[in-house]
Amino acid sequence: MTKVINKSKVAIALVGMFAMAGSATVAAQDVSTLQSEEAKIHESMKRSQSKIDSLFEQSQELLFEYRSVVDEYENLKVYNDHVARLVDDQNQTLASLQRQIDGIDETKQGVIPLMYKMIDSLEEFVKLDIPIHKERRMTRVQHLRDLMERSDVTTSEQFRQIIEAYQAEMDYGSGLIAYEGKLQLEGEEISVDFFHLGRVALLAQSLDLKNGWIYNKENDSWEALSDVYLGSLTKAIRMARKQTAPDLIELPIFAAERAE
Repeated sequence: MTKVINKSKVAIALVGMFAMAGSATVAAQDVSTLQSEEAKIHESMKRSQSKIDSLFEQSQELLFEYRSVVDEYENLKVYNDHVARLVDDQNQTLASLQRQIDGIDETKQGVIPLMYKMIDSLEEFVKLDIPIHKERRMTRVQHLRDLMERSDVTTSEQFRQIIEAYQAEMDYGSGLIAYEGKLQLEGEEISVDFFHLGRVALLAQSLDLKNGWIYNKENDSWEALSDVYLGSLTKAIRMARKQTAPDLIELPIFAAERAE
């Protein structure tokens, strides 16, 4: 009986040892499994962190692009506002120019008759004035009349040349002027030096310096100049041509008629 009990104890002990050995084996397997799972978790965490870092970098890039787009939008908005103001100003300028263009016809209607009147007045003035370069001045008047009939000449150019003609007439009325020309006298053409002191006096002297004449506006004729004034006339002509220094001279001048 005692031997049976002892055998049972031995058997139980062996079973216990096997059980303990099995438990140790199971425990060792659990630790290995845990370690493997932990490694997997760490690896997963590393991958997750890598994804997070990548997403963060992408988000930073997107934020930078967003800010760039916002800045560009603001710049474009400022530029577009500027262009819009320029366009408005140009539209106003175009509208003003269009109004001026629309008024050109009305302006021409007033300016063209005025230019014809100015040419008529200029011609009348030349005819009534002392005959200084009379042929040249009448040719200029005719040129202006021809100019008015040319379609290839603008109204502004026509007006400019009329004003120039008036300016030339004003120049005849100032200073000492001498020029060579032909004097028609009693059916004879004589080469002379003309001299005029503004529009106060017009005289002529033969090229041999022996004869002189003075224009009498009252009767529109040339009268012989006294020999007393021939020397003064010669000196005056040389002064006008800057061939001698300015000096006092004595020449006859027809007195202006007193207005009634």
